[in-house]
Amino acid sequence: MRRIDKPWGHELIWAHTKNYIGKLLVINPGHKLSKQYHEVKEETIYVMDGTLVLEVPEGKLILKPGAFYHITPGTVHRFCAPSEGCKLMEISTPHLDDVIRLEDEYGRVQGE
Repeated sequence: MRRIDKPWGHELIWAHTKNYIGKLLVINPGHKLSKQYHEVKEETIYVMDGTLVLEVPEGKLILKPGAFYHITPGTVHRFCAPSEGCKLMEISTPHLDDVIRLEDEYGRVQGE
């Protein structure tokens, strides 16, 4: 298992094969990930604890524990944790570097 600290919390990569990656994402209270999309990466998330505000083209979805969502390549999305924080399980294709950031609270947008 590999822990990667992020400005919004951390992720634990618990499975990494040539076909898929399994991660646990822990989003600290009041933080959010980049508004982003993937060209190739496909992912499905499962909310384990807390509340996730998922921003997608259809609007803001409020996901509670037990909820899941499938994100296809090209879908602009952002994971946000309100005041109590959130834990997510993410299973995805193994394209870890396939992240196109459009907005970021931590100055990580390409070209800025």
